[in-house]
Amino acid sequence: MCGICGFVSRRTITQGQLKNMNDTMYHRGPNDSGEEIFAGSDGYQIGMAQRRLSILDLSMLGHQPMHSCDNRLVISYNGEIYNFLELREELKEYPFQSRCDTEVILAAYLKWGISCVDRFQGMFAISLYDREKEELYLIRDRIGKKPLYYWLDGDNLVFASELKPIMEYPEFPKKIRKDVMKRYLYQQCVNEPDSIFENVYKVEPGQVIRFQKGKLSKHKYWDIAKVYHAKRQEKVRSYEEAKEELKAILKDAVQKRMVADVPVGAFLSGGYDSSLVTAIAQEVSSEPVKTYSIGFNEERYNEAKYAKAVAKHLGTQHTELYIDEKAMFDMVESIPKYYDEPFADSSQIPSMLVAGLAAQDVTVVLSGDGGDEFFCGYNIYDNVAQAQKLDLLGRMTYGVCQFPPLKRLGLFEKLPFRVQVVAGNHDPGTKTQLGGRTYINVIDRMLPDSGVPFKFPVESRYHESNWQARRMLLDEETYLPGDILCKVDRASMKYSLEARCPILDVNVMEYSYRLPHSYKYSDGVKKRILKDIAYDYIPKELLDRPKVGFGVPLDKWMRGPLREALQDMCSEAFLREQGIFDAQYVHDFINTYLKTGDRGPASGANYSKVAWSFFVFQQWYRMYMH
Repeated sequence: MCGICGFVSRRTITQGQLKNMNDTMYHRGPNDSGEEIFAGSDGYQIGMAQRRLSILDLSMLGHQPMHSCDNRLVISYNGEIYNFLELREELKEYPFQSRCDTEVILAAYLKWGISCVDRFQGMFAISLYDREKEELYLIRDRIGKKPLYYWLDGDNLVFASELKPIMEYPEFPKKIRKDVMKRYLYQQCVNEPDSIFENVYKVEPGQVIRFQKGKLSKHKYWDIAKVYHAKRQEKVRSYEEAKEELKAILKDAVQKRMVADVPVGAFLSGGYDSSLVTAIAQEVSSEPVKTYSIGFNEERYNEAKYAKAVAKHLGTQHTELYIDEKAMFDMVESIPKYYDEPFADSSQIPSMLVAGLAAQDVTVVLSGDGGDEFFCGYNIYDNVAQAQKLDLLGRMTYGVCQFPPLKRLGLFEKLPFRVQVVAGNHDPGTKTQLGGRTYINVIDRMLPDSGVPFKFPVESRYHESNWQARRMLLDEETYLPGDILCKVDRASMKYSLEARCPILDVNVMEYSYRLPHSYKYSDGVKKRILKDIAYDYIPKELLDRPKVGFGVPLDKWMRGPLREALQDMCSEAFLREQGIFDAQYVHDFINTYLKTGDRGPASGANYSKVAWSFFVFQQWYRMYMH
């Protein structure tokens, strides 16, 4: 796991400037760094740099940028190719100098060209320059585990694992994209391919960007909708067969992710996904796996006791840390430094705390990410199934409310919040993205200009009539890379810790598409098949309980210790100078919220979510723009 950056530019950039860019990511790779600049034709300079977190082949033979044996290729790369040993067997004719996967990428490209990416199993952000063709390739893994940004500036291109190196690039203009702000406040992150800055984009999951002398092209080598429909043609017909096959694929995925020349551990929350990953890791490991969890003194959020019971049953070497509200609150200040794009999923705070705990002992940690999206685990999927059943009734209710005399009486607005959500859900492109107008109306008034839609109007491309299955695909394409994986990447890399996700192995993901939906969700039971596999390792009574997320008391914080900062951020003078928000409305909204707070989920007016997204943006703005 590392950080990479570089450029293909006609501007003159010095070695020192490239080093400054690279060193903004010291936390991503404290073990080594390398920067190189070389000349292309037509006045172009090519810069490649990497900060290295040594995982495989800790010697200097793994130093990057790395050149191919014939000096044709230069690579700066972040991530892991888990099947690199198998690929190396197919590439025996290449004169390997190291034991690391970076060199396997170079050999694979020389043999198979850019289609080599189809053979890679892993998480990666690759920058590869072909000196013979004068082409730069930027490649991101299939599901977006590793981040990769690029700034397109006329016929120049700058790329990096994070925004900080791009911001450090000479003459970078730092112009905020106001049109993504509404979606950010609603979704709490800026989703691919957009970024917070004008002309800066994220390489999308499963995408290859090709840049040659000012011309950029892109293609998807792994597209969720296409892969899903291809795999649906190979449906598994036997539940028992599916359970045994999936178990074997998961075991292979875990085994591959335990290969490292540094200590490996596992996050263990006590939930199904992390418990299953840990159980398999313990099964294939020759010694007790080191596991880590954090506990909360507030009982309704605390899962540490369950994690401890699972750890005891499995025989892991378990470490837990009970944290109080102050420990969480102390993390707030570091959010913009490590999440250098506005990011307001508050579970980032406990995620940083558990990463910090694990990093005291290990350099690599396994996580259970992906189980909810690929095997139907979120509570929203229950709501989506219910909404599909009520859809016709909801449309009829909405139609009645539009009858002129009833519309004049404002009947629709008088309906209970949950009824409004179902009855107002009539956009075919966003059917599974349930939500009332409350947040949308507030955000619309906070930001006077139009922008990209709040929701993702892409559901029709999935051609899936089952709303649950459709919403899972949407989450895999948007929420998973844009929120969950971004959160885990930045939280773990804050402590130079590599997080690996076996459930997001390409073989696991593609096999999940072959399963009938009833194997994932049946009679209200979510993640049915994963749960049944978990029960082969762990007694049901240790796992079977309601899903609990990391809880952060946002309403209490913002109306308590953050009140003064929030009031300062929404002062009319500051907002007018900033020129992004409707100064009068935002000032009034935040101050009203500080008096009244959240009004309960049934009202649809839990305004702490919007207020927190606003707070995080302003905190980021003050660090990087002011």
